[in-house]
Amino acid sequence: MYGFTPTDEQKMLIDAVARYSKSDLRPAAHDAEEEKKLPQKLIGKGWELGVLQASTPEAYGGFGERSAVTGVLAAEELAWGDLSGALAVMSPGLFVLPILLAGSEEQKTEFIPPVIEADWHPYTAALIEPNFDFDPNELRTVAKADGEDYVLDGVKTYVPFAAEAEALVVYASLDGVTKGFIVQTSADGLSVSERIKLMSLNALPLYQVSLKGVRVSKSNLLAGDFTPVLAAMRVTNAALAVGVSKAALEYARDYAKERDAFGVKIAQKQAIAFMLAEMAMEIEATRLLTWEAAWKLDARKEDAASEAYLAATSAVDMAMMVTDRAVQILGGHGYIRDHPVEMWMRNGRGFATFTGLAIV
Repeated sequence: MYGFTPTDEQKMLIDAVARYSKSDLRPAAHDAEEEKKLPQKLIGKGWELGVLQASTPEAYGGFGERSAVTGVLAAEELAWGDLSGALAVMSPGLFVLPILLAGSEEQKTEFIPPVIEADWHPYTAALIEPNFDFDPNELRTVAKADGEDYVLDGVKTYVPFAAEAEALVVYASLDGVTKGFIVQTSADGLSVSERIKLMSLNALPLYQVSLKGVRVSKSNLLAGDFTPVLAAMRVTNAALAVGVSKAALEYARDYAKERDAFGVKIAQKQAIAFMLAEMAMEIEATRLLTWEAAWKLDARKEDAASEAYLAATSAVDMAMMVTDRAVQILGGHGYIRDHPVEMWMRNGRGFATFTGLAIV
């Protein structure tokens, strides 16, 4: 049997994350999206909450054991405040957690503590590729052995903080199998494009990264299985989608309770009430799928990866439906940038392509 009653430590951490999300992320979200920049102090404050540190063993500079359940709880709360801010705060995890999950003891000792024990710095990862048929298990970026090195060739996109990052994990196909490689951004043959312009996530700096004959020492290969890494990325994407959708539902619900139409609050209209109810049901269903998948990852269940895929797939459709209906409920106001629902709808549309932007 499994249950989802949080421990006292989880409650303390998630309560702190929720306060930060409400008091800091949400108030800054609109201006950050418009100005296309997140204040560094905002990111630093989120980093100081210690979400990643709580999932990193003491041997590597943290103060806990990795827990996907704790991670998805935190991710949902962060995304409720602002998706761009959440992804920025979580960016170093893209570098640390794959090493923790698939790296050697030497790699964990060498690479994790400098990230965990310091202030927030832009570490990242490059998984997504600019292909309409992108599949994390069939990458077009390839790695080939050459003496004591691997040589990487390919193109990646949606890479957070690539222009500033000190190092990143690059995923490539090695003999037909997806593997991660620890790469310094100063490596010869690695180039970063101008910042990508997207429909959403305008506050988060995302880039395209090209690799042309980039040489990486064989000691920088993450030799472990990629499957748990991808599953963790999928449950994270699902949790983020739940957080954004929850924000949209609550805003639309509160608006409907206050908005009059022909002398009646629109929340009392059957069509609106039914929409709100269906939105709530879909969010709760996806949340439970996500929690179950995270629990199975922690318990190392054989079907954890398939459960993570189900949660991620459910989240994509759910987020688009919920955020779109939030805009509908606000009517004309839903299309005005002064209300956040239009931003959440743009975020919701992107979750189909966001797997790889965060990991817990």
